[in-house]
Amino acid sequence: MSFPTPPPPPADERDPLAVVLAEVLDADAALAAAEARRTRALARAGRLALDVMAGQRAADMALREVASEIAAAGCLSDRSVQAQIAKALTLVDHFPTTVDAWEAGALSRAHVQAIVDAGTPVPLDKRGEFDVLAVTTAEGLSPGRLRARLATLAERLQPTTITERHQRGREERCVRVVRGENGMSDLIATLPTVLAVGIYDRLTQQSRALIDARNEPGSPVSASADGTSSPGLGQPIVGGAAFGIDRVGDGSDDRPERRTVKATDEQQRDATVAGAGAAAAAAAAAAAADLRSTDQVRADILADLLLTAAPDADPTRTDDGPGTLGAIRARVQVVVPALSVQDPGRENIDPAELVGHGPIDIDTARQLAEATRVPWDRVLTNPVTGAVLCTDTYQRTAAIDRYLRARDRHCRWPGCTAPAIRCEVDHNLDHALGGKTHVCNLCHFCQRHHTQKQFTRWQVRQLPGGVIEFTSPTGRVYTDHPLPYAPVVRFTSDGPPASALPQSTQSAPF
Repeated sequence: MSFPTPPPPPADERDPLAVVLAEVLDADAALAAAEARRTRALARAGRLALDVMAGQRAADMALREVASEIAAAGCLSDRSVQAQIAKALTLVDHFPTTVDAWEAGALSRAHVQAIVDAGTPVPLDKRGEFDVLAVTTAEGLSPGRLRARLATLAERLQPTTITERHQRGREERCVRVVRGENGMSDLIATLPTVLAVGIYDRLTQQSRALIDARNEPGSPVSASADGTSSPGLGQPIVGGAAFGIDRVGDGSDDRPERRTVKATDEQQRDATVAGAGAAAAAAAAAAAADLRSTDQVRADILADLLLTAAPDADPTRTDDGPGTLGAIRARVQVVVPALSVQDPGRENIDPAELVGHGPIDIDTARQLAEATRVPWDRVLTNPVTGAVLCTDTYQRTAAIDRYLRARDRHCRWPGCTAPAIRCEVDHNLDHALGGKTHVCNLCHFCQRHHTQKQFTRWQVRQLPGGVIEFTSPTGRVYTDHPLPYAPVVRFTSDGPPASALPQSTQSAPF
């Protein structure tokens, strides 16, 4: 099927809007064609991995190897490139008419995504028919209106009922985190629609009950419908007691130091007692001026329920009390600069960090540091460069692991941000081949990249200073440097700025 793109009518040079419109349409067509060509190239890369290289190693390892090659060259994440390859294979193999129309400029990326989303559930033997009908249907429709039409079209091609497909869909239920901006993220749960709507409705009712209660004259307390206290506007709902964290020291001296800590199960349970008191105090202080909106209250109640409640469906319960699942607490890895805790004005210079996700506000970091009674791991850094020098602790922990967590912070594979606490420690030179168990031969890899290092042609070695050198299957070399901590000592000039000097004393502009 061909998709001739009619030439746009000649722009009236006297109408600037017509000229701009023509430029936008030309750019859209060129962009669509380029995206379609890239999709075809990624699909060829996927076929290369599956057809040519699958005989040498497992198909997944072959895909990882190819994806890592492309990702490293483009400074991308190999996971995202592998996902793009998978989507490209699906598009090119199952929606060829859509790809042709995309390359001809007849469809935009949004239209293509709508077609793929609606067509993926269609059986393979019906996708060819759906592909042709979808492209025909897309003419003259916006992506939003197209989705509604395609849903009906896909339903007609299904050989099974909605009930049967819902039973299969339940198997895909999951929870995931999508990182946002300003220290915020989206927690997304994929659930059966009736449960999702029910959860939202209960949160709405609880939030309304809380708002009604706080608006009653003389009400001294801000509480949710089920009795869980909620903090006021701007107060974080998390407490350090609920977490095993990595953090910085208490600022008892001026040494450039950071402290990391990881709580044991027993220590976490002890910390819960202190955290409960801190949470109650925060709630009481917030009750006097609780100005949260319904959306904010809904979010706070959801977080309170998920972080503190014991699941009803707990097979470890032996009586009417909470079981093991109720004692489990969330664990995150946080790095908190001691000097930033002392001086909030340094927050942007040296922010606290939720490892693997990015900076967090200093108030949340301070609450974690103050509310948690867990052992300290202190990390000493170079005051000028910020590089890790050594670690120290007052507790009995593995010194090498402490040092590596402080140095690496996350998986060292190019582009990966998995926190070190979720990673495995790898001997860069295998121990079986004589590699030493020493920090100069160890680094953190997540399970995915640890496996990839073992079963693909990627080569890894560690250079002085904790620098990891990667050699790809095509012979390209990439280096990953440890992320330095922000320097504590900064040098500034004692004299006036150059712009304040007389013109005759300023340096020549060359």
